[in-house]
Amino acid sequence: MFQLGDVVILKSGGPSMTVSYVDKDNECRCYWFLNGELKHAILKAEALERVDNE
Repeated sequence: MFQLGDVVILKSGGPSMTVSYVDKDNECRCYWFLNGELKHAILKAEALERVDNE
């Protein structure tokens, strides 16, 4: 579904995040910045949608 480097957002909203890893269970490790601080989380792919770069 998602690949390394994809830019995603939670379907419920929030900051744009970069996918750094997708495991066999479709859990994505995502990174983003909040107030200049690097954050990360492991999120289910079903909760994410790709951000279009238009």
